[in-house]
Amino acid sequence: MGKYFGTDGFRGTANKNLTAEHAFKVGRFIGWYYNELKKQKGDDTPARIVIGKDTRRSSYMFEYSLVGGITASGADAYLLHVTPTPSVAYIARVDSFDCAVMISASHNPYHDNGLKLINGNGEKMEDDVIDLIEAYLDNELEVFGQKWDELPYAENEKIGRSIDYVSGRNRYIGYLISLGVYSFKGLKIGLDCANGAAWSVAKAVFEALGAETYVINAAPNGININDNAGSTHIEVLQKYVVENNLDAGFAYDGDADRCLCVDDKGNVVTGDHILYIYGKYMKDREKLINNTVVATVMSNFGLFKALEAAGIDYAKTAVGDKYVYEYMKEHECCLGGEQSGHIIFSKYASTGDGILTSLKIMQAIISKRAKLSELAAQMPVYPQVLVNVKVTDKKAAQNDSDVVAAVEKASAELGDTGRMLVRESGTEPVVRVMAEAESEEICRKYVDSVIEVLTAKGYTL
Repeated sequence: MGKYFGTDGFRGTANKNLTAEHAFKVGRFIGWYYNELKKQKGDDTPARIVIGKDTRRSSYMFEYSLVGGITASGADAYLLHVTPTPSVAYIARVDSFDCAVMISASHNPYHDNGLKLINGNGEKMEDDVIDLIEAYLDNELEVFGQKWDELPYAENEKIGRSIDYVSGRNRYIGYLISLGVYSFKGLKIGLDCANGAAWSVAKAVFEALGAETYVINAAPNGININDNAGSTHIEVLQKYVVENNLDAGFAYDGDADRCLCVDDKGNVVTGDHILYIYGKYMKDREKLINNTVVATVMSNFGLFKALEAAGIDYAKTAVGDKYVYEYMKEHECCLGGEQSGHIIFSKYASTGDGILTSLKIMQAIISKRAKLSELAAQMPVYPQVLVNVKVTDKKAAQNDSDVVAAVEKASAELGDTGRMLVRESGTEPVVRVMAEAESEEICRKYVDSVIEVLTAKGYTL
């Protein structure tokens, strides 16, 4: 992680940590940089950069700032407008854009925002390009064999254009519909769009496939995104599914790259359940490439136990769908994701896609002629206690020898009946202390033992 960009882009409070000027300069850099790359290959046509945004009030400001920077550098900006993050990645890839930007802070409240940079393959931007952007933001840019105090502005006919590209979002909707293997006719499905980017896509897809849809939180006003809605407030959909006697419900986050489910009984179906349900479904059809599901170190212990029982191998990565995707790409795996609902189906997408995830769960339900509650019940969920501890220095706290010793002691005592994990947050000044075991009481005991050491060593705030 750099000074500005974390594992999921440049994120912060709008016009405080992330300003319109930041967006303008990011636009200036990517417009200039990708133009230069094309010129070095003998191509003098302007770079093409596609932009999407979620429903936050500040997204419009950042969109215009990005467009100003991109066109000032002589590249063309194509606008998808309000659309899910995975649609931006999809269009970047299939329409051969040089790169893309999604304006969103995902599940954060409306006053935050972010810039997610995507390369021409629809994947998260390469670290070396991110490093160059950070250097430019700090006036320390050196690239192409020289130091740049300022980037040249385009002039005359070389000034870039902005182009309405809502047709790209519509093609993404068509792509999702094309992936529907079965008709959803006769099924009552709840959709919680979090007053975010899914509001313009999810209902259209499910209704096209025949579902009787019940939609909530699909009236964005710029400040209600994720507000008591979506995957971070799954209890709203739980109540709604039960009250309306629905077959299943799907909750998305602000930019619709994650999905959590609610079964027919109103129970939460997490990303871990999704990995198990679809992993087993693929294995049963001999479609699970390398017989491996990729999860993160934060996945529930029950997932790994259930995968073992099903004869499915698994890999654990650092937290972040970026790391999951990198492992999947390197080892040619087809299914991976996070407990939070970032699920990647590499045959169909290069990033987490909430609506695609819900379609795949529907496919498993219909194919197996089972209720979602029956499929989810096959994976045991171990009690988990997770405490976010604010600290003075998260790296020093996590790596302290006494803290490490406390974690190792707890892990040894748990053995194969649970696990202990301590990791730093990628976006906040906190260390996450987590334990999973056969009871919440046991979890609390070991979490407290580690926090006591953090406090005794003077790290806690």
